[in-house]
Amino acid sequence: MIRTSSLSLGLVLAGTTAFAGNLSEPVVVAPVVAPVIVAPSLDWSGFYAGAQYTLGEVSSEGTPETLDVDGFGVHAGYLYDLGSFVLGGELDYEMLELSGGGGSADVDATRLKAIAGYDLGSFMPYLTAGAIQLSGDGFEEDGTFYGLGGKYQVTDNIRLGAEYLVHTIEDAGADVDVDTFSLRASYNF
Repeated sequence: MIRTSSLSLGLVLAGTTAFAGNLSEPVVVAPVVAPVIVAPSLDWSGFYAGAQYTLGEVSSEGTPETLDVDGFGVHAGYLYDLGSFVLGGELDYEMLELSGGGGSADVDATRLKAIAGYDLGSFMPYLTAGAIQLSGDGFEEDGTFYGLGGKYQVTDNIRLGAEYLVHTIEDAGADVDVDTFSLRASYNF
């Protein structure tokens, strides 16, 4: 009798464990997959043209007084996007007014620039350097410049930016330094 009870108890326990959880449909848990957001790739390559507003200061070796620079200009160039790096060139022209010391003078500035930038998507910081020619009433002087700037792509065609340049004019009898800051807007073709 003890054997029969043990055997019966064993069959009952085995039967309950065998049927436990099998009364309903199996639950399948699907893995959760996070969506992958890919930022659109922006290409800086192409021709562009635009305008700029410039402020600055002129200082000369041996002269304690500085002159203020104020003016508008236009620019045109080409950039080539190599992936992470962007290379290009630009030509710009500005009509500047130099004022200070009780007088003012109109000066035209023409720059030929090399540009090397880093592609951060819609923003591109860059370094620039090149040659400048200043001309005005009875004079023409050449010099060099270097600087840095940044461009932001508002749309595929509209770019806004800022640029800081340090110019050195050595042919003027004394070393003349011109520091300028420009706000720029361009249209990419």
